[in-house]
Amino acid sequence: MSMIHVAPEAHLVLDPLTSLLAAEREDVIAYSMDPVMVQLDELDKIADDLVNSLSPNKPLLSSFAGRENTSMQAGFYGNTFYGIVVGLGVAGLLLLVMSALGGI
Repeated sequence: MSMIHVAPEAHLVLDPLTSLLAAEREDVIAYSMDPVMVQLDELDKIADDLVNSLSPNKPLLSSFAGRENTSMQAGFYGNTFYGIVVGLGVAGLLLLVMSALGGI
């Protein structure tokens, strides 16, 4: 938060954010919040990225362009692979049980 010295000889300053014209005082210390606001903006981007990581079709902060549906496609192919493996295992076990009981 920087102050604009409107009239240095009269010790008048202007706050550009609130448009407040006031007398400059020696007993008041004003700190600049600009570095804090930059860090808050960065944390806001990280928080949005964390929320976007819950959705498979939203872009992530540190990913390449066009990678929005990658997790959805990986989940589909992974689940398809494991579904086929489990299905073949159950079918093989069923065939083994049926042949042991003399049904085939």
